Amino acid sequence: MRISASLIEIILGILGQSAACFILGKSGLNPKEGWVSFIAGLGAIMLTFMAGAELEPNAFRKQWKESTLIGLITFFVPFLCCALFAHFLFHWNWKGSLLAGIALSATSVAVMYTVLLEFGLNRTTYGKGLLIGCFVNDLSSVLMLGFIFSPFGWKTAVLSFSILSCAILMAKITPLFLKKYGNKPAELETKYLLFFLLGLGAIAVWAGSEAVLPAYIIGMVMAQSFGQNHELVKRLRTFTLGFLTPFYFIRAGSFVDLTSLLGGLVPFFLFFVIQQLAKFVGTFPLLIKRKGLQEAAYTTLLMSTGLTFNVICALFGLSHGIITPSQYSILIPVIISTAIFPTLIANRFFLPKHLLKHDILFKGN
Repeated sequence: MRISASLIEIILGILGQSAACFILGKSGLNPKEGWVSFIAGLGAIMLTFMAGAELEPNAFRKQWKESTLIGLITFFVPFLCCALFAHFLFHWNWKGSLLAGIALSATSVAVMYTVLLEFGLNRTTYGKGLLIGCFVNDLSSVLMLGFIFSPFGWKTAVLSFSILSCAILMAKITPLFLKKYGNKPAELETKYLLFFLLGLGAIAVWAGSEAVLPAYIIGMVMAQSFGQNHELVKRLRTFTLGFLTPFYFIRAGSFVDLTSLLGGLVPFFLFFVIQQLAKFVGTFPLLIKRKGLQEAAYTTLLMSTGLTFNVICALFGLSHGIITPSQYSILIPVIISTAIFPTLIANRFFLPKHLLKHDILFKGN
């Protein structure tokens, strides 16, 4: 049985923080240290960029209708179910309930991409379709968060203009830049990429959005250029998966307080069940006839994972007084659990190995 490295890293974060609390006292390790937050944040940005870079233009044109439908359904059905559930069953106020709905509806591109990459499904048409659906889902969560809690203003216009301008500019100059400066000891192409990703990420944070959103869009724009430069892709994966993302996933796991989790076990369990059921009801019946049991189940389970935008949404709610610390302590374990259990079940029982073999044979011919 193969287990995703991201899943192992999350569990290590949970166990490591619990051990640190036992040895060092209640404070344990501090995952909010500036340098840890920066490296983890950069890991999320790079993972998101690489996921976007997998979306080749041809694959996007062929699958955008079905993938967009899946992305929208897997956001709005859980959003409504979880928000209503929080308000009427646990009596959270409407703002807190809507925040919980958003936080439990986004699909984690970080988890999905690392799983697809490890099993080789990122190279398949099926995997690319999943990433498109994930992008639509995450974009919906960012727009909904902004629409409800951070009304769009002139800063949003500046961000949109910046992303559009950089996307157009990079689409034109990247092939020339890579041809002239690529594969040099100075690694200028990596610096070039980080300059735009971190610059746009800074503008996004300033505008009240999320730094990973521009990374996804820039990745999609540069998919063709980077897809042809296999050495650069290999180096970026080594840098991202070998150094950055372990910080991201271990840090995410360290936010789980097992003591608080045991104290709020009932709401935790009910939130987890309603989120998973909502994703299942919205997605599985739509796919079962067209894709069969294995693909439909695998798609549903991977679209049920959460981490990146979900934690960002929960943290946004806590820092802006939309949810209380106790509500945050319920949401975070639920989010972490959605990254663990659906992934574990999907890879153990429903991994579509036949798709990978078919794509490899087809390309080989």
